[in-house]
Amino acid sequence: MKKNINMKFSHIMLAVILFTMTACEDFLVRKPKDELSPDTYFRTETECQLYTNNFYTILPAASDFYQEDDDYIIPKSLSDKVKGTRVVPATAGTWNWNMLRQINFFLAHSHQCEDNEVRERYEALARFFRAYFYFEKVKRYGDVAWVDEPIDANDKTLYRGRDPRAMVMEHVLEDIDFAIENLPSGKDVYRATKWTALALKSRIFLFEGTFRKYHGLEGWETCLEEAANAASKFIKESGYGIYKSTTTPYQSLFTLAESDRSEVILTRAYKQSLSLVHSANEAFTSSSSSHSGLAKDVVDMYLMSDGSRFTDKPQYGMLDFHDETQDRDPRLSQTIRTPGYTRIGETDLLAPDMAAVTTGYQPIKYVCESKYDSFQSSENDMPIFRTAEVYLNYAEAKAELDQLTQADLDISVNKVRARVSMPSINMDEANANPDPYLLDAVTGYPNVTKSAFTGVILEIRRERTVELILEGFRYWDLMRWKEGKRFERPFKGMRLDGVGEYDLDENGSVDLVVYEGDAPATSEGVVYKKLSELNLTKETEGNIVLHEDIVRTFDESKDYLYPIPTEDIVLTQGVVKQNPGWDEMDGLDF
Repeated sequence: MKKNINMKFSHIMLAVILFTMTACEDFLVRKPKDELSPDTYFRTETECQLYTNNFYTILPAASDFYQEDDDYIIPKSLSDKVKGTRVVPATAGTWNWNMLRQINFFLAHSHQCEDNEVRERYEALARFFRAYFYFEKVKRYGDVAWVDEPIDANDKTLYRGRDPRAMVMEHVLEDIDFAIENLPSGKDVYRATKWTALALKSRIFLFEGTFRKYHGLEGWETCLEEAANAASKFIKESGYGIYKSTTTPYQSLFTLAESDRSEVILTRAYKQSLSLVHSANEAFTSSSSSHSGLAKDVVDMYLMSDGSRFTDKPQYGMLDFHDETQDRDPRLSQTIRTPGYTRIGETDLLAPDMAAVTTGYQPIKYVCESKYDSFQSSENDMPIFRTAEVYLNYAEAKAELDQLTQADLDISVNKVRARVSMPSINMDEANANPDPYLLDAVTGYPNVTKSAFTGVILEIRRERTVELILEGFRYWDLMRWKEGKRFERPFKGMRLDGVGEYDLDENGSVDLVVYEGDAPATSEGVVYKKLSELNLTKETEGNIVLHEDIVRTFDESKDYLYPIPTEDIVLTQGVVKQNPGWDEMDGLDF
C-alpha cells in the first residue's frame, strides 16, 4: 500500500513540477488561446489536472513558516512590517493578479470538459483557489477589485476602482461554498478536498469576523457564524482527529517525511528525489542562519503541566533557563530546546546553542535528523491545513459570538490539549478568573472583548499561540485582533546572571561563557559571549534584549493594511485609491 501511495505522490509532484516550468509567465499576457487552444483543450481530466496543478503554487512554502518574524519569533534581522518602516512600493509581489487570470481563464473554458462530474470537480478546485487568492488579498489590502472573468493586460476592467471589502467577501463565500459542495470527500494530504475547503472557510471567516469586530466594521456576526458552522461541519463529518503517535506527538507531527493523514488536511510536499527541498533544519541549527528564537513573552505564556499559570508563580521572571522550563506544557519542550533535548536519532543531550539563536529559546519545530542540517537539504512535508487549527477556529468563533459552551470546548480545544495530556479548559473557571498576564497592556491583549467570555477568549488565544506557533498565523492574528502595538514592546530572551559559566541544561557540562575584557581560552562545544554585546536589561544581568537600537513603531491609522503599489495607482490615473494613512507618502496627485 505504501509503495502505491509513494508512486502516486511522485507522479502528482512530477506533474506539478513540469507544469510549473511551463507556467512561469502569465498565460493571459502570453495569449493563452494561441498556446492552449481552449476550443480543443480542457476536454479531459488529465488536461484539467495539468492546468490546475499550478494553482497549488500560491500556497505557503516552508520558508514562510520557519522564516516567520513577529512579536514572538525574533530573528537576527527584522522585517519592515515588524519595524514599522514600510514605505509605499513601486510594485509588490503581494499585489500580483497573474494567478487570478489563470484561475478565471480555466473557469471560462472548463465547459469544454465532456465529463460533467470531472468538470464540476475542477471548477470547484479553481473556485477554492480563487477564494484563497482573494482572502490573501483582502487580508493585506482590504478593498480590492472583484474580477471573475479572464482579462488581458490591456482590459479596461483593470482600470476600475476597488470594490468594497464586504462585496468581495460575499463572492468569496459563494466560491468556497461551491468548493465544499463539489470537491471530493476523500482524504488526500496533497490535493484539496471538501474537508480542505471547510477548513479554509473556517479560517477565512474567523479572520474576517474578528477583523470586523475589533476594527468596528459591520457584519462580523454573520462572518463568525459562517466560520463556526464550517468548523462544526468539519468536526462532525470529516473523520479527522488529533495525531497522538510517539511519545512526543506534537514535535513528531512536523518532522514526518510524509504528513500524517489523521490530522493533516493539506500539506506542502517535499522530497529530495524530486528536488523539492527546504532549509528548516539549517534555519534553526546553523550559526550562520537567521538565528530566530522565541521571545520570553511567549515562553511565559505556556502553562504548567498541571494547567496552572506559570506567570502566577512568585518571581517567575527571575528564574534561570533550567528552572523556568521544568514541569511546563509539554509543547514547550517539543517546540524549543529544553533540558533533556536530543536530536532525532541521537542520544547526546543538547542545550540551546547560543551561537544559533537570538533569544536562547531555540526552536526545534520542523527540525529533523542532523543529516538535513545543510542549506536546502530538508525534505519533511509542511502542513498547511490541519485539524487542530479547525478546532481552535471553532472555539474562538463561538466565544467571540458569546455562544461558547463547555461542550464546544470539549469537542475542540480540549482535544488539542489532550494530545500532550494537558488538563482541559474549564470555561466557568476561565471566565471567573481571566489571566492577568494575558490582559496586561504590556504582555497581553488589552483590546480583547470585555464580556462574560473574556477569560475563555484569552485561554483560546493562548492555545492558538502555543499550538500554531511558527505556522504563519501570528502576524495575522495580531492584525485581526487589533493588537499591532505589540510590535512596539521590548523583545526579550532568556535571563542571564552576567559574567560566568552556564550549564544551561544542568547536565554537568558548560554550554555558555559570558566574559568581560579579553576573550578566554576556548573549549569545543562552548559558546562565548562578551557581556557588553549581550545587551541585558540591567547591563550586568537580566534578560537578553533584542533590537533595542531599533525604534519600532506601529501606526494604527495605516499599518493594519498594506500600501497599494504606486505603479498601479499611476496605471489607473488614481482610480485605484491608496489605503488610508499612506496617501501622504505616495507623492501622487491626480
